[in-house]
Amino acid sequence: MSARETVLDYYEALCRGEPLAPYFAERPDVVKVGVFSRVVGFDDVAESLREQTRTTAAWTVDSHDLRTHEPPTDDACVWFTDVVDLSWRETDRETSHAFETRWSGVLEPRGDGDAREWVFATMHVSAPHRPRQDAE
Repeated sequence: MSARETVLDYYEALCRGEPLAPYFAERPDVVKVGVFSRVVGFDDVAESLREQTRTTAAWTVDSHDLRTHEPPTDDACVWFTDVVDLSWRETDRETSHAFETRWSGVLEPRGDGDAREWVFATMHVSAPHRPRQDAE
């Protein structure tokens, strides 16, 4: 799977409520920044993602401008950026959120040959504006 396909697969896994931690590098310096949080270290990122999956539902991810730069060497990192309409519902509060978000990050290779896959070393999701007015 290419790095681009990995990003798209992550979006789909988020919408399906599947485990998201396997998409991240198991390193103490991995960083995930979300609309409302910043988490550092694989253990904390994994726990944060488990809690997110437990307390949210009805995710929609509508990608508008996914770009990846995949270098010619197999061991190099890949950067990505995207503009995404993102929405979800907090199940414990019955609160909905909807944002036009900006995504960026770096993926690094894990494994080699046919077993090589891409994982996030950093992921940054931010909202440039207030929530969309159509959030319920």
